[in-house]
Amino acid sequence: MKKMRSLFLPLIILILVFSANVKANDPRFKVIAFYTGINDQAHVSFVHEANHWFKKISAQHHFSYESTNNWNNLNTDYLSRYQVVIFLDTRPDSASQRMAFQQYMEKGGAFMGFHFSAFALTPSAYSQNWDWYHNTFLGSGEYKGNTWRPTSAILRIEDRKHPAMKHLPARFKSQPNEWYSWKNDLRKNPDIHILACIDSTSFPLGTGPKPYEIWHTGYFPVIWTNTKYRMIYINMGHNDIDYEHNTNQELSFTFGNQIQNKMITDALLWLGKGSPKK
Repeated sequence: MKKMRSLFLPLIILILVFSANVKANDPRFKVIAFYTGINDQAHVSFVHEANHWFKKISAQHHFSYESTNNWNNLNTDYLSRYQVVIFLDTRPDSASQRMAFQQYMEKGGAFMGFHFSAFALTPSAYSQNWDWYHNTFLGSGEYKGNTWRPTSAILRIEDRKHPAMKHLPARFKSQPNEWYSWKNDLRKNPDIHILACIDSTSFPLGTGPKPYEIWHTGYFPVIWTNTKYRMIYINMGHNDIDYEHNTNQELSFTFGNQIQNKMITDALLWLGKGSPKK
């Protein structure tokens, strides 16, 4: 009997060690990013850059990252495998995809959206024909205007206690970006919690040449959450491209800023802590 025990003990220890290693190597959470990546070279550049960057930090922070340009995957069964959904550029268009995403969020799923994922303008190729997403969920409503060219801005943190903001200075200089303004005043929405805005020291912001593409004053939120959901919207996501000389050369990159990257990383880790309801 002693001999049998002595034979089984190492085997049991080996099984326990193997199980512990498998558990330690399991991802903390799973992320799926959706993108289109065909319209506007600045957005295409951002998508490629984002997929590379998120894959790199996923190894550092022990989560899994996948991306797809197949929006038909935006269905209940597919989404049930992931704790966080990212929209890198566009948003879903079909009724079934939209309903699957809304149900995913209402059951406790998490969302991170960048730049163009909030764009809606009627009439345009991206009409405001999804009221829940643009008015209820994001709160921003339709697109109102933008700065041009893509330029850096000084961003002011509105809530330094929020998990996505707690490691940031009170103000920091962003990477170049095309900044959006919105028809809805987010300050008047009790569900919207603004995390960062453009600081007044940024003005004038933009270089034109059209006068309305240069902002001289105003309050412009660029990062916010909706407190009824696990979500964050980040207005960054438009790299500077040499359109003028028809080279399409990339002149700036979104993930070239350690402070900004820390914010995005902390935001994703915060989102990944939650679990969708079954």
